[in-house]
Amino acid sequence: MRDVLISPSILSADFAKLGEEIRAIDKAGADMIHVDVMDGHFVPNLTFGPPVIEKLRHHSDKPFDVHLMIAPVDPFIDAFAAAGADILTVHPEAGPHLHRTLQAIRAAGMKPGVALNPGTHEDVIDPVIDDIDMILVMSVNPGFGGQSFIDSQLRKIEALRKKIDATGRKIILEVDGGLNPETAPKAIDAGVTAIVAGSAVFRGGPDRYAENIAALRGEMVS
Repeated sequence: MRDVLISPSILSADFAKLGEEIRAIDKAGADMIHVDVMDGHFVPNLTFGPPVIEKLRHHSDKPFDVHLMIAPVDPFIDAFAAAGADILTVHPEAGPHLHRTLQAIRAAGMKPGVALNPGTHEDVIDPVIDDIDMILVMSVNPGFGGQSFIDSQLRKIEALRKKIDATGRKIILEVDGGLNPETAPKAIDAGVTAIVAGSAVFRGGPDRYAENIAALRGEMVS
């Protein structure tokens, strides 16, 4: 099984002590911190915005992997950069000018990414693949945690793996939704290089985080 980055989603953390939770997953071996930003409009849920990210930023030096499920995106790019986002991922459906949005994200000092919903075809990436550093495959419909992995997204991951390899660039291929020790190996075999997981990481409390992260990589903790 190839090396894979683990990006725990703080959407499944204890919101009463988010700073502690981020320090705990950092210590447990997380490679990135995944932050889901939802606006109650683009997706049917509300989470948090730049002020919360700014407060959490000093709890870890790991990259903040921020997934924007909001529309529009462009007016908020600079705010997320100032808050400390390292990677900013957007949906093609969130605005009329995806290429311009990706340019603005990079100009603000962040790595741009594109997220594909289960019903979004992988070919939407083709015109912008040279302008992105991450592709995020949603293996559930976005908006809520705790959903089951949609197996049909494995074919999309395989197709995207070929597209990325053809560029010769090290674009992160990430998957989010329903990932656990049973589904993660399927996604890794299909070609992903990063896994977002919420409940599969935070299950059992801080004493279990290292074991949970290792299990997603197919490893064991002694």
